[in-house]
Amino acid sequence: MTSDTIISIFLGVGLAASVGFRVFLPLFALSLASYTGVWELNESWQWIGSLAALITLGVATLVEIFAYFIPWVDNVLDSFAVPLAAIAGTAVMVSTVADLDPVVTWSLAIIAGGGTATAIKGAGATSRLASTATTGGLGNPLVSTVETGTALVVTTASIFAPILAAFLVVIILALIFRIYRKLRPRIKR
Repeated sequence: MTSDTIISIFLGVGLAASVGFRVFLPLFALSLASYTGVWELNESWQWIGSLAALITLGVATLVEIFAYFIPWVDNVLDSFAVPLAAIAGTAVMVSTVADLDPVVTWSLAIIAGGGTATAIKGAGATSRLASTATTGGLGNPLVSTVETGTALVVTTASIFAPILAAFLVVIILALIFRIYRKLRPRIKR
């Protein structure tokens, strides 16, 4: 495995994690990076770097970000975004991973890409539901701000410093796991 392959895997994992916070933001950033020549995508995924994809993903990103600031609408969006995150997380991994056998690429994309995005999106949806239940939705814009900011930081790190992005993903997943362990009901024996 070459260093380019490893870096491309880190890029994919970082973007997949970002997809867990905002589905379209990392796709838009990947499109912009491809369009400007910062990152070269796999041959069958170069359409993501087209002007049409860039504009479409840019508009989708803005709509998604602003929609998440509307209490109750954000909960409805989460019901669609969780399965969409799995698909988008898988797609960003497949589009960025270089020089691997297709079976390995798709396996990695489904497990590391789709799995990471789904885990993070599920945790975010749960936190938003908790916020809605405890604050009547008034705290949801704060949750949305944190999610959008995290997506922006991890996406930027993924494109410009993929190794740092992979480290951030490990920290994020560890925090989610730690919070989950504290909140899950205890089984009494």
